[in-house]
Amino acid sequence: MVTDPGPARQRRWIALAGWGSFLLIGWVGLLVPSLIRSIEHDFGQSDAGLGLFYLVNAVAYGFGSLVGGLLTERIGRRVVLAGGLAIQAIALVAQGVVLDWAVFLIAAVPRGLGSGAIDGGAQALFLDVFDDRPVRALNVLHVFFSIGSLVAPLALATAVEGGIGWPVLFAASGLASTALAAAFVVLPMPAGRRTRRSPLPPRHAGAASLPASARSDGPADRRPRISPPLVAAALAIACYVAAEVGISSWLVAYLGSVQLSTATLALSLFWAGLTLGRLLVAPVAERFDPVRLAAGASILAGLAIAGAVLAPTVDATIVLFGLAGFAFGPIYPTIIVIGGRIQPGRSAAVTGLLAGVAVVGAVAYPPLMGAISVASGLGPAMLGTAILSIVCAVLVVAAGTSRTRRRTVRAAG
Repeated sequence: MVTDPGPARQRRWIALAGWGSFLLIGWVGLLVPSLIRSIEHDFGQSDAGLGLFYLVNAVAYGFGSLVGGLLTERIGRRVVLAGGLAIQAIALVAQGVVLDWAVFLIAAVPRGLGSGAIDGGAQALFLDVFDDRPVRALNVLHVFFSIGSLVAPLALATAVEGGIGWPVLFAASGLASTALAAAFVVLPMPAGRRTRRSPLPPRHAGAASLPASARSDGPADRRPRISPPLVAAALAIACYVAAEVGISSWLVAYLGSVQLSTATLALSLFWAGLTLGRLLVAPVAERFDPVRLAAGASILAGLAIAGAVLAPTVDATIVLFGLAGFAFGPIYPTIIVIGGRIQPGRSAAVTGLLAGVAVVGAVAYPPLMGAISVASGLGPAMLGTAILSIVCAVLVVAAGTSRTRRRTVRAAG
């Protein structure tokens, strides 16, 4: 079992486990999009069928994210994180061995629940443990998600073209999830449980060496006050997620006329751009007004996507989708910052609300793209993601303008 010689070493173990878990859910999230051709062929499914899979998985993911936090306060972080990874592992192995599409689709439910619990749980863990540098810690954590999403398409395509069946890749991903689940079982960390009567929840041995906010949890935050600026920020982040997940889910299928290796290269470049955007913007983000940064990036992304769809050559399409990924990089965390400034002192509650609403974007549009594809092709569906990016920019500006106007009115009063 991992011992607790001190807070610095304990933080390193927690960081490694968190990075590994986000690397894995980034990888797992690209399994079906990267292997969509093989899966559709083997199960005899159309884009509409895969759209249904994306819907089921996204709903389960969102539910897992929301419920995982509530369960953490009831039964502790160790059970939620290790349990989420274990459930994900079982679902992935099941999807790799079943021969029936209905069973594959049903397995998307526990898989999404597990991934969602890991997503929300790991971020909450990092906020507790790295409370002295939460912005940097969360940005680095999300970089590992991007790396997993970046590596997956090319690695999976290379494996398939090398003769490895996609079911084996699903099962191997499940085994990796099992290994991480075991790590969280033995890892010393703050329990995360809360009680109504006491602000000091039961803690795992060694938690006393962590920062104060990581050792104890007060009463749960009340729900944030809903205001027009906050509604605009929530709708903006939902539009962003709808566009990002839509492209990530359907890009390989959209490039169906080229070799799988080329199509997955395009998806990897999209995620490479997104990763690079986060890495380059993070150190200098404080120099920019967040509203202008998020709105400008959203407009650039929308124009790049439209250009990619209308481009005359495949090479130009791939490059422009990579540019769109780069523009996407800073949008999500910057909208979170805008939300936190709308209601100062309520960052935890506002972040939870925005993250929950963000899932609506993943639930709503990517599955709809499958239906649009059947009716009109994936081109119009991809143009829809460009429109969503522009709408995101408008909503970000609305959130910033409304916040400034309300602050001015209060000051005048």
